[in-house]
Amino acid sequence: MMKKITYLLAGLFLFVAVNGAKAQASQECNIKYNLFKGYATTKKYTQAKPDLEYLLDNCAGLSINIYKYGAKVAENLKDPVLAKKVYETRLANFPDKDPAKAHSDYADFLSENKLASDEEIFKILEKGYKAGAKDMGVKNIFRYFETIAEKYQDSNPQKVFDTYDDVMESVDEKLEDYSKKIAKLQEKDSLGTISSREKKNLKAYTINSGLLGKVEGGLDAKISKIATCERLIPIYSRDFEQNKTDGVWLKRAVSRMYNKECTADPLFEKLANAYAEVTQSADAYNFLAGVLAKNGDKSSAAEMRKKAFDLETDPFKKAKYKLREAQSASGSRARALAYEALKYNPNMGKAYLFIASLYQKSANSCGSDEFEKRMVYVAALNKALKANQVDPGCGAGRYISSYKKNVPSKKLIFQKGLASGGSYRVGCWIGESVRIP
Repeated sequence: MMKKITYLLAGLFLFVAVNGAKAQASQECNIKYNLFKGYATTKKYTQAKPDLEYLLDNCAGLSINIYKYGAKVAENLKDPVLAKKVYETRLANFPDKDPAKAHSDYADFLSENKLASDEEIFKILEKGYKAGAKDMGVKNIFRYFETIAEKYQDSNPQKVFDTYDDVMESVDEKLEDYSKKIAKLQEKDSLGTISSREKKNLKAYTINSGLLGKVEGGLDAKISKIATCERLIPIYSRDFEQNKTDGVWLKRAVSRMYNKECTADPLFEKLANAYAEVTQSADAYNFLAGVLAKNGDKSSAAEMRKKAFDLETDPFKKAKYKLREAQSASGSRARALAYEALKYNPNMGKAYLFIASLYQKSANSCGSDEFEKRMVYVAALNKALKANQVDPGCGAGRYISSYKKNVPSKKLIFQKGLASGGSYRVGCWIGESVRIP
């Protein structure tokens, strides 16, 4: 009996000792964490380092903030060894907390400090991509796709196409989100009701949207070299049977064939019909309308477009359908449809760019002399500038640069007997008043 009591007492003492030690360790972790956080938030990075190292070694699972502040400490101290430890310990202890961003940031750090090979960095980016491409850093989205394209453009182009589609869907989602936020804040700004914090947010959203727009342009340029009609048609013809009931595959195939202007091939009609039959979606009916129009059945095409438009409830998607319809029209009719798209999404930069391109194409036919023709470029430039203002991610920069090169020179304006800053009406079907540059 005495032995049992002795064992019980020993066990009790051991339990108390172990839990006491745990409590003491937990208390020490909290003390170190509070000290570290205080130093980090006041930018006393040298003082923060010892507490950070203690937390990484002894309290790694205490808080995600250890790593958020820790990355800043290591980067400001320019300590690559510490930074690497911060990132790797975070990924080990908080694998589900913003994993895409964490991997993307880690890849940036390794690349900037030349601490890993290109292949090692790619593997980290691949983990981030699988966790959620839209949460990766802007340049890393492009870097990841660029590597995939280089690796597989000859051996497995379908993998390149699939990666492009995944990435572009993420980019489009982010751009649409920024567009909505920018629109709300621009309205507040115009009314003078915007707060200083919202003003900062507007600036950040505008910058980020612009950067994403450049990524979108870079991705398009990269895929354009790979996704030619000569390459797409054999691949989609080969894979159609096994994917003819897969709505996602059909949507991507139809979209790519449409964007690459491969619509003249009979395969496009086959894909569009299958897409409509499988998904019965507004998007599918919209593509089918294009097929009907191409086959000369204009009344059925109009009915199908209306069906698609009425079925869709998202105004942003309605705007896209109107713009797609505009792209199949010409002249004033195309412009009218683009303006209809803008009624559903006033911040749709691509609609303004489309109108700008219509004007630019009419430059030679909408003027009797060089000055009048070049003033058409002024009208186009105005639309491109508007696109950039309302939708920084639409890729307006290259259009603006191109149109600026073609506006009338000071000499030409003088020879015409006009003055800069004066009003001028661009004739022809355009019929818009603009300022002489």
